[in-house]
Amino acid sequence: MTTRLSKVAKFAGVSEATVSRVLHDKAGIGAATRDSVLTALDVLGYQRPFKHRSEMARLVGLVLPDLHNPIFPAYAEAMAGALFRQGLVPVLCTRTSDGVSEAHYIEMLLARQVAGIVFVAASYADAGPEQTAALRRRKLPVILINPADENPDVPRVGVDDAVAVDLSLAHLQALGHRRIGVVAGPAGHVPSDRKVAEFLARVNGPARRLVARTLFTMEGGQAATTRLLADGATAVVCASDALALGAVRAARRQGLDVPRDLSVIGFDDSAYMPYTDPPLTTVRQPIETIGAAAVASLVAQIEGRKVGLDEQLYDPELIVRDSTGPALNRG
Repeated sequence: MTTRLSKVAKFAGVSEATVSRVLHDKAGIGAATRDSVLTALDVLGYQRPFKHRSEMARLVGLVLPDLHNPIFPAYAEAMAGALFRQGLVPVLCTRTSDGVSEAHYIEMLLARQVAGIVFVAASYADAGPEQTAALRRRKLPVILINPADENPDVPRVGVDDAVAVDLSLAHLQALGHRRIGVVAGPAGHVPSDRKVAEFLARVNGPARRLVARTLFTMEGGQAATTRLLADGATAVVCASDALALGAVRAARRQGLDVPRDLSVIGFDDSAYMPYTDPPLTTVRQPIETIGAAAVASLVAQIEGRKVGLDEQLYDPELIVRDSTGPALNRG
């Protein structure tokens, strides 16, 4: 019992005495405090007091593409706290190598009468036509974060990809780079398309040819950067940190130094980028801000309030480390 009180108190941010008073339905406990304790019981898998078992906290599905990219667990962590503060319990759903897809999770979440669903960096279409139809039919609250495809009729929130490219180009141009390339994800992936469109709007002449599309892997980044190096690129702007690490590998495979011979900029600023060799210059997504905005939109929908369908975009921040440097004078 003491262990349970301690765990629940720590999770709810209250004293063990307060938890005990809630469990024994004592007077003098505010509604918000009581709800926090009861939600903590739900999250930690403890049974509620009999009187409150019909008040189970509502569940919210968090659908992620995978857990290999550190940016996705970071989003899940940010939203989990925000959801908890609203009395909502997150249910993590991610595609697996043995074939469990978004469609499977949607079926599961709908069967459990969830209050809403957050899709992170996924294709809404991947939910499957039947599941998507069911979501619309039930008018289940949904919010998309950095969606992979266009969904003008669904609330969306994300990072401003055009600003990310502008920050990167301004930094590299200030270092004297003129032959700057971009390594982006596959055509049709909306965030990549936006980055490429902004890149093409900002550069002229031969630089417009320095665009490479690939899969979001280190191997893809390596192959794409190898092509750009052959075309004379002295710097590359990458659409993810994994692509950027592949770019560094491509340079080293050719005996080149980063940043002396090639400057590399990533995107996301995932957890380990300060510790790579060299530490990676990258564009940081405002994860906490975007997560909070997504939860606010979802809660508004759950409460029956109308939310706008205009996409909410938030500015990223350029984090300068050691993978970028002055362009060499190659005459």
